[in-house]
Amino acid sequence: MKLIDLIHAQSARLKQAGVSFGHGTTNAFDEAAWLVLFALGLPLDALEERAQREVAAEDEAKAVALVGQRIETRKPAAYLTKEAWLQNVPFYVDERVIVPRSFIAELLADGEGEGTLDAWLSDQTKRVVDLCTGNGSLAVIAAMAYPEVEVDACDISDDALAVARINVDRHQLGQRIRLFKSDLLDAAQGPYDLIVCNPPYVNAQSMAALPAEYRAEPEIALAGGEDGMDLVRRILRDAPRQLSEIGVLVLEIGHERRHFERAFPKAEVARLPTSAGDDEVLLMTREALVKLAKRMQG
Repeated sequence: MKLIDLIHAQSARLKQAGVSFGHGTTNAFDEAAWLVLFALGLPLDALEERAQREVAAEDEAKAVALVGQRIETRKPAAYLTKEAWLQNVPFYVDERVIVPRSFIAELLADGEGEGTLDAWLSDQTKRVVDLCTGNGSLAVIAAMAYPEVEVDACDISDDALAVARINVDRHQLGQRIRLFKSDLLDAAQGPYDLIVCNPPYVNAQSMAALPAEYRAEPEIALAGGEDGMDLVRRILRDAPRQLSEIGVLVLEIGHERRHFERAFPKAEVARLPTSAGDDEVLLMTREALVKLAKRMQG
């Protein structure tokens, strides 16, 4: 069987099984290509060159078995391959962390054009902290994008920090990324010029309806309470004391814009454009956060 035919066959299996996507791919063909190429020990960019090549029966069996495991376990493909890609950067992942997919990565990696994160930063931006760092992907991408900055990366989970250490070491950024345990900003050591955070923000109703692939991820990294804003409230309350005068907070809220605006109706935010639209990621200046914190206290 040719490689392309094998991938199409496995894509059909994934479709028929009704698996859910969103952990690196958005459709059955891309997911099948990822799993088949991995099973064959081929790089992800090998498909075009090798599409018409015959696959040995033994290799075909490996690919069929791996796709079968994906269907039976409903685990994200990244957990089966132990690798995920974000902004073309490879990261190690396993069941101790969620599969990295934050849209903040786009903003960190894209330093050009109106409306991007760079418009809010300056040559004085020297200290960055990544809250809820998970596998460390945003910290790594920030360090790559801004070679002059020092990055703190923290998480409440010892397991997550262990995975983040693998990725920091993999990309040889241990001199510029410091990992430590912290419950959000509790142990942070600001002031920071930039806080980035993709916190748990999924509301309770949405959590109950998540496909099995998402339930395979650590719940602590997803669940944000009844309205999804439990951790966001703490972040917005504590951010002013951890930000420098020029500091900004970049916060991902995903599909929770309605709940965010209900919880913080007078928050002064800038919405940053991503490939998923303008609702996923917001930015707040220190001045706006101070104003909001005063209203929250009142």
